[in-house]
Amino acid sequence: MAVPILPLVFLLISSVLGLGQSERSVTYDGRSLIINGARKLLFSGSIHYPRSPPEMWPELIRKAKEGGLNVIQTYVFWNLHEPVEGQYNFEGNNDLVKFIKMIGEQGLYVTLRVGPFIEAEWNHGGFPYWLRDVPNITFRADNEPFKFHMQRFTKKIIGIMKKEKLFVPKGGPVIMSQIENEYNAVQLAYKELGTRYIQWAANMAVGLKTGVPWVMCKQKDAPDPIINTCNGRHCGDTFTGPNGPNKPSLWTENWTAQYRVFGDPPAQRAAEDIAYAVARFFSKNGTLTNYYMYYGGTNFGRTSSSFVTTRYYDEAPLDEYGLLREPKYGHLKDLHKALRLSQKALLWGVPSVEKISEDLEIRTYEKPGTQICAAFLNNNSTKSPATIKFRGQEYYLPRKSISILPDCKTVVFNTQTIVAQHNARNFHPSKKASDLNWEMSQETVPKIDELSLKSKEPMELYNLTKDTSDYAWYTTRIDFDRSELPMRRDILPVLQVASLGHAILAFVNGEYIGFGHGSNVEKSFVFSKPVNLTPGDTHIALLGMSVGLPDNGAYMEKRYAGVRAVMIQGLNAGTLDLTLNNWGHEVGVKGEKLELYTEEGLKKVQWSEAKGAGPALTWYKTYFDAPEGNNPVAIEMTSMGKGMVWVNGKSIGRYWVNYLSPLGQPSQSEYHIPRAFLKPEKNLLVVFEETGGDPEGIEILLVNRDTICSYITEYHPPTVNSWKKSGGKIKTVVDDAKSGAHLTCSDGKVIMKVEFASFGDPYGACGKFVEGKCNSQNSKEVVEKYCLGKDSCSIPLEREIFDKGDDECLDISKVLAVQVRCGRDKSDEKTD
Repeated sequence: MAVPILPLVFLLISSVLGLGQSERSVTYDGRSLIINGARKLLFSGSIHYPRSPPEMWPELIRKAKEGGLNVIQTYVFWNLHEPVEGQYNFEGNNDLVKFIKMIGEQGLYVTLRVGPFIEAEWNHGGFPYWLRDVPNITFRADNEPFKFHMQRFTKKIIGIMKKEKLFVPKGGPVIMSQIENEYNAVQLAYKELGTRYIQWAANMAVGLKTGVPWVMCKQKDAPDPIINTCNGRHCGDTFTGPNGPNKPSLWTENWTAQYRVFGDPPAQRAAEDIAYAVARFFSKNGTLTNYYMYYGGTNFGRTSSSFVTTRYYDEAPLDEYGLLREPKYGHLKDLHKALRLSQKALLWGVPSVEKISEDLEIRTYEKPGTQICAAFLNNNSTKSPATIKFRGQEYYLPRKSISILPDCKTVVFNTQTIVAQHNARNFHPSKKASDLNWEMSQETVPKIDELSLKSKEPMELYNLTKDTSDYAWYTTRIDFDRSELPMRRDILPVLQVASLGHAILAFVNGEYIGFGHGSNVEKSFVFSKPVNLTPGDTHIALLGMSVGLPDNGAYMEKRYAGVRAVMIQGLNAGTLDLTLNNWGHEVGVKGEKLELYTEEGLKKVQWSEAKGAGPALTWYKTYFDAPEGNNPVAIEMTSMGKGMVWVNGKSIGRYWVNYLSPLGQPSQSEYHIPRAFLKPEKNLLVVFEETGGDPEGIEILLVNRDTICSYITEYHPPTVNSWKKSGGKIKTVVDDAKSGAHLTCSDGKVIMKVEFASFGDPYGACGKFVEGKCNSQNSKEVVEKYCLGKDSCSIPLEREIFDKGDDECLDISKVLAVQVRCGRDKSDEKTD
């Protein structure tokens, strides 16, 4: 029977802390979290410390703060911190304490998702592989071996947090923790074991006495006092609400796009849709949203889960390189400011709803007897704009949009009308790192007699490798008599391999036969290729490959992969089943064991000049100097197939460019090389190519977002920065708030060129604008006057500035589209 938890609202007793209730405490009620005695609207973003080097952390946190966030959310990654049972690693990229302290130093709070099951598209959902080998274990169930290890690790993390005084009651930034993760999705599979487990997990977490609330995401029946929270895209409409009247409405995962797997087309989510969803949630009593992800980063090494790309959530407000993805970053920043202008009403006002029609409604928060009032005017129609009358005034609402009125009078923000600038990402070859001279060394294909690990049938891949490598060899031998082989030259036997995933390379007598693979949806596949067989000994070698371990679902400890059955079809006697033919096995490839990706390791083999396309299972090496300037660095791999890349001994992750999406393009072509990995000169670049490719096509690239744009219509409201709240009233920061285009270069750059300007009816997107039928002839001249040579500029949206009395399209609503290129003033540039 579960131990009951006394109902409480996490009020921290002053006698315990030696502090007043309003000092250093985190409490909550049905409206919001209350931090150090004050109610807060919380705008949070997920940034995962292992998905970027520590050198990037301060800048990512700074940009998140500038984007209007006041909370950073992160998971804790068990398999990074305890890769071997009882041996812990909290150094370097795994320095969780350093990461949390950095966040606190910049004045932001932290939500710590301990898990320790995290999913996160992370290898094995964060579980270390050794956990699978614990006798009689069942993951995430009322199972004593699992609960023992889960509790031990959770206590370890909480102990570190307490020792370092990182929870708010001790002066740290951590305001909230999470136990488990989206358990409702699998709970039914475990029946009573699941019900008892979730109660146990809640009791265990609360018993650790952190002094801050615990949450469970997507857990409708979260045991008191655990707060149940929402994950998804539209929690304002899908969340059924807290499962207790004294719990606030919190949104722990607001998906800013969608992670991608190899074989996927691009994943996108419009800034307008995210802004609408957040405004909707806050208009319905929500007080915390967390953008998952705010910065996605990179799955370095072998850290991604099954088939997930090395680039993670690149469509987030901060892209993989840490650059601002506009307009998503700026539009959400404007939204946060609009909501902060409304915060007194949202946190202290009385809510009311007026339903105008099926698609139109007005939600207000008003504190009786005061001027505190905020309104959300909502047009839920996806097809048609509308006009809504509110308190004697008419307000225009674009389709699927919400207008925010922090004083119940003035529209300071509309979710559909983006005032923030746009940008486009550019990749340019580095001049300094352009001379790549490649050398190669080929892997040898083993024979069964050379391998010591043998069994009657092929061994299961996960259990064989134990997550120490993506690769394992399966080898066997068969002696053919000439009479067994087809006599006709136009008929060849077929090697058929049934695999549980994820991929294989096949060799017959050392000759490469082909490559086969599954997909994220269907990991199993059947490989079939014709083979040339000759009388005598025939050696068959299969290189089984995994592309990350699974990260979700019930009974993860019972997932399997690798070669399941092997046959040769088309022999004179029919089909020959080799599954029980006796097999030799070896984990990994020789280059891994020799560490050919390091300076010491590469000396252990012979290298020769690489010319053109090379064979399967080939190592390539070269050196390059650090690219010029300070822009982020990437490597383009489209001339290769599938494999892994190392820079100065550090793996930047798996690449897979010959697995094309339905659009005929790789899911990921460019791969991030953090500048923190680089030396000024002679950086060692090593590529292990699995299926065959041409290294001469590899390029080192510089990445920027120096193409910035604005697209403003005449019905756009002025920027939210035009408004401030003073004495309970909304006032303009300047004398006259007007609509216009606002452009800002980053990193000390200035506007060097106006690449496009049109006032009329232009269309398209940043980087691909097109003039319409109506266009002011002096559009470019006006923009150049306001912007050239400046680091930022504002262009008024006024017809008299552009048309000068010769407007031929008076009867249309005008649009101003501008595209400029930022760069460094040549006089300020230093030569390398």
